[in-house]
Amino acid sequence: MPYPTTLSEFRTRWLPHASDTGLTRLVELLQHASPFLVHGAFERCAPTGCLATHLAWHHPVTADLTEDAGVTWLSRVAGLNPATSCVVQEWDRSGIHDWSLRSELLRLCREEVDRRADEPIEDDLPAVVCSC
Repeated sequence: MPYPTTLSEFRTRWLPHASDTGLTRLVELLQHASPFLVHGAFERCAPTGCLATHLAWHHPVTADLTEDAGVTWLSRVAGLNPATSCVVQEWDRSGIHDWSLRSELLRLCREEVDRRADEPIEDDLPAVVCSC
């Protein structure tokens, strides 16, 4: 595994805070090496942004933000310092052009999607007992 610290941070600190829609969006962007997924900046011009920014735009706490959405999501939602995040630092080096990193992040995102699909759905409705 070429990026053990980076991938560990992504799996344990990023993915648990990603919304389902944010996770789906990240899978799409990584899968297609989308030009909307940038590196070296949190955001250039809408709709381009880095990993954190795209997750932020699809999270209920930060969805209404445009500027600094990724920074805010990392610090307030994921509890990370954007300046010291291993994921941010590694992504800023090459972004979508680092095929190995992109494929590993995509693999982790897909695993998280699968894990969430296997979780039992909690029902808020009381059980109905039929006395027929």
